[in-house]
Amino acid sequence: MAVSPLKRGFNALFRLKTVDYDNVEQTKLDRCLNTLDLTALGIGSTLGAGIYVVAGQVAKEHSGPSVVISFFIAAVASVFAGLCYAEFGARVPKTGSAYVYTYVTVGEFLAFIIGWNLILEYVIGTASVASAWSHYFDSLIENKISNFFNETMPIHVDFLGPYPDFFAFAISLVLAIILAIGVKESTTFNNIFTGVNLLVVLYAVICGAFKANGENWALPPHTSYDTKTHTYVTDEGGFVPFGFSEMLAGASTCFYAFVGFDAIATTGNMF
Repeated sequence: MAVSPLKRGFNALFRLKTVDYDNVEQTKLDRCLNTLDLTALGIGSTLGAGIYVVAGQVAKEHSGPSVVISFFIAAVASVFAGLCYAEFGARVPKTGSAYVYTYVTVGEFLAFIIGWNLILEYVIGTASVASAWSHYFDSLIENKISNFFNETMPIHVDFLGPYPDFFAFAISLVLAIILAIGVKESTTFNNIFTGVNLLVVLYAVICGAFKANGENWALPPHTSYDTKTHTYVTDEGGFVPFGFSEMLAGASTCFYAFVGFDAIATTGNMF
């Protein structure tokens, strides 16, 4: 009996990728990474977005002092997500992360969507970290970059930045060139900067421990202008100034910082 075009199209959307387990060790990728490289890659992904971008944003807009709880909730969810990745990685020992896992177990259409979501995730992650680098550097030179471009090339669009950030673009371009040179070379570069990041975090924790002030864990009520609703909003103050729901919303944003296991899964076949 002839199969209708509609059914053929449906089957094509949900066809599964097969895995040749007899030749699973064979790969065209260069196996040049070791355990330290993969570990540093995962830690570097978490530190880049989590420390320099997400922490301050969530504390300011969602959680206040309860940002520590938001990060804890996100960390617990990330542990379970990491266990799922470990299970999929054992059953489908191929590089490609969630894209390949979905392609093998669910179907091609959903794998197509997840693949583009992964690309979007890394694009947004790269842009946000590069923008944070740019702003931190700008603050060190007394905001000369932002002042210059705000005067010469301002952008008056709500969903865009106030000015074109050419410095962040240059950072992304330089890192792209380093990645294009080779996996081992770029991984060595990542290992060095991850080590520097860990030392900076350790230094901040040790120095901050001597300056800790318990009064900062309970904020007074504060009135601020909400750019989304264009109204003035007064929070409740305290440890959870914006309410329990906003703290959970902050946790969902914090989960974005724990994407290190995804980077490990993506480069697993180079191990």
